[in-house]
Amino acid sequence: MSNVKVFRLGYVDFYAKNPVEMVDYYTNTMGYRITEEKDGVTYLTNGFDHHNVVITPADEKAIRRYGYQLDGKLTLEEVQAHLQSQGIASSLKIDAKPGVAKLLELQDPAGNVLELFTEMEQTAVGFGTAGIVPIKLGHIAFLAKNFTETIEFYRDALGFYFTDQIGEEFANFLTCNTDHHVINVVASDETRLHHIAYQLKDASHQYASSDVLAKNGRSVIWGPSRHTAGHNIATYHYDPDGNVVELYIDMDVLVPELGIFEPRSWHEVLPMKPRVWESLSAWGTEFEFDLAKV
Repeated sequence: MSNVKVFRLGYVDFYAKNPVEMVDYYTNTMGYRITEEKDGVTYLTNGFDHHNVVITPADEKAIRRYGYQLDGKLTLEEVQAHLQSQGIASSLKIDAKPGVAKLLELQDPAGNVLELFTEMEQTAVGFGTAGIVPIKLGHIAFLAKNFTETIEFYRDALGFYFTDQIGEEFANFLTCNTDHHVINVVASDETRLHHIAYQLKDASHQYASSDVLAKNGRSVIWGPSRHTAGHNIATYHYDPDGNVVELYIDMDVLVPELGIFEPRSWHEVLPMKPRVWESLSAWGTEFEFDLAKV
């Protein structure tokens, strides 16, 4: 039997204490479009997927679900059997979420609820025409209790590759495709979102995004700065619920067959291989806001 293989982060489902403001932020500031509203839950897309962001009203902010798409080489029933053989329990759900007819629900060792799916309904809504309009939902970083077991889970059970690390136990970067990272697991005694990141087209798009944020009353709280791990140039701001949002360009591209990242002129050494970094910024830029303490 083939191994289970995730190939992208499909969506993030937020519990939102300010759902009206969150929907307004994602439509007017981020440039996402609403595809469906059902039972008070809003589904938004930035391209052709039925949804990439879900806003679910709640009494407090949290992440309700992370949705990961599988490569489809195994049926969900086969995936469930494969996970069960590794002692990982999951539930097969039918028509549990608009746009996703069938999914597997399970938890990672940190306690995050995951939804694994092979197919998502496509929509003709397309990209927005106003606001920031990112290219895609790129990655998430989360604080994790049981972080060692959590990293092993994503590598061994879901087919992620380990790329870089910051410090001995701080940030651990993993990917399921050619992006430098799709998840960043941060060692902690609690589990919660650290930040969510969206990819922009180029430098001019990033400059323009800061103008859009300013026009909508949202300050850039850190950046722009080029990271060490991943080398992406990033800015960070808060959404209406206080979640940290990263907007980035220039992320390293992994060549898994060679175990290196595609060469870039700003790399410190060539070939650039996965390593442990001691700092967050390649430019040495320091800000009053410390991303490591979010």
